[in-house]
Amino acid sequence: MAASGLVVVDKPAGMTSHDVVARVRRTMGTRKVGHAGTLDPMATGVLVLGVERATRLLGHLMLTEKTYAAIVRLGAGTTTDDAEGEVVATTPAAHLSDEDVRAALTAFEGEIEQVPSTVSAIKIDGKRAYARARAGEEVELAARAVTIHAIEAGDLRREGDFLDLEVRVTCSSGTYIRAIARDLGAALGVGGHLTALRRHSVGPFTLEGADADLDRLSLVSLDEAARASFPSYDLDAEQAQDVRYGRALPLRFDALTAVFAPGGEFLALYKPDGDRARPAAVFVG
Repeated sequence: MAASGLVVVDKPAGMTSHDVVARVRRTMGTRKVGHAGTLDPMATGVLVLGVERATRLLGHLMLTEKTYAAIVRLGAGTTTDDAEGEVVATTPAAHLSDEDVRAALTAFEGEIEQVPSTVSAIKIDGKRAYARARAGEEVELAARAVTIHAIEAGDLRREGDFLDLEVRVTCSSGTYIRAIARDLGAALGVGGHLTALRRHSVGPFTLEGADADLDRLSLVSLDEAARASFPSYDLDAEQAQDVRYGRALPLRFDALTAVFAPGGEFLALYKPDGDRARPAAVFVG
């Protein structure tokens, strides 16, 4: 059996997240591989994958903060809100001043209501939104609350009637950068779409520690991954035994917490429940 842990890759352009999973399965010699948070084929950057028992961490890791660098083209809207879709409308944007664009961008900071792109992976009655959209169905997705912790404008370049804007975003899980491009274009009255996207981090995992060669991967051990990703608590021997039996602990935690045996072995994730902590996921028997 392959060792359990996380693999952090720098996903190349042109590959789906599922393509990356397939490559990692071959490289690591196991079928039990999953990923935390999808990246579109055109996007590059940090993709976190779980191997063996670490796949059970992925749902919890998806809730962490992410950072992106993107290029938004103002002056054209597309069917997919990115460069892979068909252009549906164009409006000259070169007349917009830098101040106009930067002022409009500030409205996206904080907690906002965002309508996901129609080609997102959100399920509608059991079928992915993108599958319904590509089949010609009308897709309507409800707005959802997301948090943009920081959004910063970089260089602005005029390309004919278009205006290309570099943007850096730090946001909550579930935020669609394509939707920001679409909505920024709408706010400025010219349309907009995403032309490039690179994810720089997922929680504590960054490009600096990511593997670019999918045939030569390094594994972050389950113990190390848990300690890096969550608040941690080191148990005594009696508490560790309680955890192995899945019992509640008389401990007060403020957030989902990784608990460790006296020797440093990761045992479980525990969630706060008043003056006690209860198991959210136990990783040992």
